[in-house]
Amino acid sequence: MKWLAISLALLIALLGGLALYGHFIANPRVAQEIRSAPDGTRARETMLLTLPSGRELPVNYLHEGDRVFVGADGPWWRDVRDGGQVAMLIRGQKLSGNARVILDDPTYTRDVFARLRPTAPSWLPDWLNGTLIEIEVMDISTEPGPEP
Repeated sequence: MKWLAISLALLIALLGGLALYGHFIANPRVAQEIRSAPDGTRARETMLLTLPSGRELPVNYLHEGDRVFVGADGPWWRDVRDGGQVAMLIRGQKLSGNARVILDDPTYTRDVFARLRPTAPSWLPDWLNGTLIEIEVMDISTEPGPEP
């Protein structure tokens, strides 16, 4: 029992450390790379998403027509659970749109994830594949200005 408690405490500390590393070190580095190299390899797959709370995240995306799709692997999707205005920086272009969480359409979610995350293992259960966010693009700004 003692070893189980120690193992659990170490696991919690490790996961907490990884979350802090992502938030304070990895995400800011990726965000800077997306801003400084909008035609770079990372910027072709990753955009900067600014949530209604003002939190900015680098996330993988799929842009199709007037829709942008994102798979949320953490709890941040709750920030747009009831919808919300978001800002995006995609390959140097500033966009804004209305985000909505897709929780009640597993067929649609699987279809979009097949294109958004084509290399994800097919045997993964749906709940491990993330939460689908659909953003309807409303405004595109091509003029220079502050980043989202």
